[in-house]
Amino acid sequence: MSKLEQIESELANLSQAELRQIRGWLDELIEDEQEFTPAFEAAIQESEREMAQGLRPRVRKP
Repeated sequence: MSKLEQIESELANLSQAELRQIRGWLDELIEDEQEFTPAFEAAIQESEREMAQGLRPRVRKP
């Protein structure tokens, strides 16, 4: 069994609350590793403008 398969197996046994905690932790981990470039910052600002204008709702993608 691969490491990923072991993790998937363990995740299947967690409650929804525990899964949400892990998702939050993973989101933070991935975000911390993002390279903050001018293009990335511009994309964030554009998205924030669109959300503020109601053009695009904030959606968390799995």
